[in-house]
Amino acid sequence: MTWFLLAYLAGVLTIATPCIFPILPFVLARANEPFRRGSLPMLFGLSFAFAAAASLASVTGGWAVQANHAGRTAALALITLFGLTMLLPTLAVRVTAPVVAVGARLSSLAEQRMSGGRTTVVFSMLLGVATGLVWAPCAGPVLGLILTTAALRGPSFETSLLLFVYGLGAATSLAAGLFFGGSVLAFIKRLAGWGDNLRRVVGAAVVVGAAIIWLGLDTGLFTRWSSATTNTLEQHLITAFGGSPGAQNQRTENARALSPALSTPLASLLETSQWLNTKPLRAEDLRGKVVLVNFWTFSCINCLRALPYVRAWAETYKDRGLVVIGVHTPEFAFEKNVASVEKASASLGVGYPVAVDNEFRIWRTFGNYAWPALFLIDADGRVRRSAFGEGGYEQFERLIQQLLSEANDSTVTNDIAGVTGTGLQAAADIRNLRSGEAYIGYRKAGNFASPGGIKKDAPNLYRAASMLSLNQWSLAGNWKVGGEFAALNDPSGSITYRFHSRDLHLVMAPSSQGQPVRFRIKIDGAAPGADHGVDVDSEGRGSVQESRLYQLVRQAGAVTDHTFEIEFLDAGVRAYAFTFG
Repeated sequence: MTWFLLAYLAGVLTIATPCIFPILPFVLARANEPFRRGSLPMLFGLSFAFAAAASLASVTGGWAVQANHAGRTAALALITLFGLTMLLPTLAVRVTAPVVAVGARLSSLAEQRMSGGRTTVVFSMLLGVATGLVWAPCAGPVLGLILTTAALRGPSFETSLLLFVYGLGAATSLAAGLFFGGSVLAFIKRLAGWGDNLRRVVGAAVVVGAAIIWLGLDTGLFTRWSSATTNTLEQHLITAFGGSPGAQNQRTENARALSPALSTPLASLLETSQWLNTKPLRAEDLRGKVVLVNFWTFSCINCLRALPYVRAWAETYKDRGLVVIGVHTPEFAFEKNVASVEKASASLGVGYPVAVDNEFRIWRTFGNYAWPALFLIDADGRVRRSAFGEGGYEQFERLIQQLLSEANDSTVTNDIAGVTGTGLQAAADIRNLRSGEAYIGYRKAGNFASPGGIKKDAPNLYRAASMLSLNQWSLAGNWKVGGEFAALNDPSGSITYRFHSRDLHLVMAPSSQGQPVRFRIKIDGAAPGADHGVDVDSEGRGSVQESRLYQLVRQAGAVTDHTFEIEFLDAGVRAYAFTFG
């Protein structure tokens, strides 16, 4: 019950996020309709469609990804048409009549049309469904927690119901907007000559909102603006209500037997049988200590960029009583190889203890849902702060000092160190970041543009798309696309991506036989020159020799939209995911 309340409150908070702005015109366009037949069905349809689309997103299958993408495109086309009908009365006459007639037959309602607006319950619900499908969910911590739990445990009725409740929370906020917006529109409408003009103004706003979504600004620019406000509020809600759905109740008998005096999160650390950089930790190593736990994985660019701060804290405060523990929880199968984790830890300068969490046991006990994630535990074993993703390092270090002062009964102060990462670990250029993580395996793939779509688990000859929009990508050559990665079958093949960021990375692995794979990259059809990453030269040449993240582009000048191409000169490469910075 607690998590249903949390999901509802998080949904209510979406009204405060800038990334919801593009859909507000769609909602306000219904403000002058009768609530029961106009606004209420639309809000219900929005909640239902969002729950259905988000549930499909948690299903591990390419068909679900394609269904979500196709449904969103069709819905956006419908809403664009709806806005145009408000702008162009003649178009409205032609389009609305057949839609209303179909809606009337489907609903079996006696009233087939309403005078003036020609609105039926089914038509209003259809617009709500369309709005829910195009709604960029402004994925904050609560929504991410629900979807990640579904991904780890499999989709369920409880997950779908949580998502529906989340949608109801958003619908509640939008209903309030409808009430106040309707009052404003009614006042304007009473002014002489504003009836038709008002309809056209709202129609223009709908078209502009649709254009923003078509261009991807809702998931780029608007989402970044919203993260500093709503995400913080949601994180406070998670802390107040506790963990993730069911995660805080996972108190194993084994953990209690190992150390009855330790809290459940700390005790779970002692369950792991594989440690790096240390012998297995014991209860006395953690009892009464301030403990910082960092969840990471070695091919995650966000994790790599957080490491300089974690390393600095481990070194600065080790003599003050701080215990830093890395928990390596793999995202991809190749990251389960302990020898690879050990090699990566050494090359990245990770000298503090690392627990290998290949089965996600520690991850689930902590209620974690992201890479990277930081959990700060006080001397009494309580989790005092959790942080997900990058940023907020100064505030986190201040809290480390505070907890150490409490534990030592003496003031622990230190100047906040100016941490500067280099190479792969350099901080992202957030102001110019308009491309997000993009998976190549069909389970999480999106924005794939090669003609014919992805053929799951079967060799297929792909053709590069003739033109790519921002954040679209395509394959060329004979590839076999699996759930986690795409493997090149022939000695020649390529991947093309349209991106906007300073850095471009690609997680890759050599052939299954371990043979290196040569490649060459181009930016807008030319060698990268000064814009090459650390893993290629100025001519764009490089080689995949081990399974890891490769930095291929780091732009030295102004950041704009570019088309990236990587051409492989040998067969067998495995491509997993693009990341940016």
